[in-house]
Amino acid sequence: MMHPNDDFLSAQELDYDGFRTAMSKDWGWFTPARETNIFASKVRTRRVYGFAAVDLTCNATRLDRTELDIRRDNMEYYYVTVQDTGGSTIIHNDRVVNITAGDVILLDSTRPVTFISPAQDSAKWLGLQVPRQTLASHLGFEPQGGACGRRQAQAARLLCQLAADSVSDTEPACASADNFMGLVVYDLLGALFAPPTPLCSRHNDKLFMRVCGIIKDRFADPDISPHEVAAETGISLRYLQKLFTVRGSTYSKYISSLRLDHAAHLIERHALMKTGQPLSDIAYACGFRDYTYFARGFRRRFGSAPGAAGAGRPR
Repeated sequence: MMHPNDDFLSAQELDYDGFRTAMSKDWGWFTPARETNIFASKVRTRRVYGFAAVDLTCNATRLDRTELDIRRDNMEYYYVTVQDTGGSTIIHNDRVVNITAGDVILLDSTRPVTFISPAQDSAKWLGLQVPRQTLASHLGFEPQGGACGRRQAQAARLLCQLAADSVSDTEPACASADNFMGLVVYDLLGALFAPPTPLCSRHNDKLFMRVCGIIKDRFADPDISPHEVAAETGISLRYLQKLFTVRGSTYSKYISSLRLDHAAHLIERHALMKTGQPLSDIAYACGFRDYTYFARGFRRRFGSAPGAAGAGRPR
């Protein structure tokens, strides 16, 4: 939202072509409606905790981002739009959403959008640009463009307050502050636009199967971490943990069970073949770093020591 009393004093006052050019640099092409009255707009770019942001107003009753505009710039990001004053109708992703001051709507730059402001000179917006892949990775899901967070929601109020209080023209006192505040913005967007589907939905079952597949392929690597699995899946670590928690398990329990099952299979096979391979070598080959830890887990899972596997008891 705009800072109190600044009334775009530091903004550029632009005509039709100037508006199109100024927006295209960081935001892509937008097409205001050409009307009989003289077109006028004001645009002020700034930063909100590391994110590109823009305060804008224009007297066109309609502002479009068309298929032609999308093909022209090929930009891919989310932009969070906050209605600062007045009211607007936004058409996006086959949704028609009426928003008023304080409402927050999430838009997708790869999809057409139309802003309609019946009362000229009354509607003003803040746009906050959010990297698409980074947001999806942090949240563990891809928000759908056209989703609206109403001003009554606490997350919407906090997000607006952060944008209003952010320092726009100076560097932060601590260089890392923006990184931490950026995570706060991501979490607020997650609170606003989390899908209503439960974690055990069909989509998340497929996601969980993908996670399990990655772990099955790499469980013998002692250095594999949940961070790596989450990154390879394209989700956040927190969401990875939720996928296991809702199924009554944890990442550690799952990978440990895979390693122990494989170790039991190898021990039994080597016992039948009478190869005499040291049990410690088998443990290390299955991803365990410490033999004592392995032996304790083996006994807990199978009820016998690793050396008894040759008698078939683990099976």
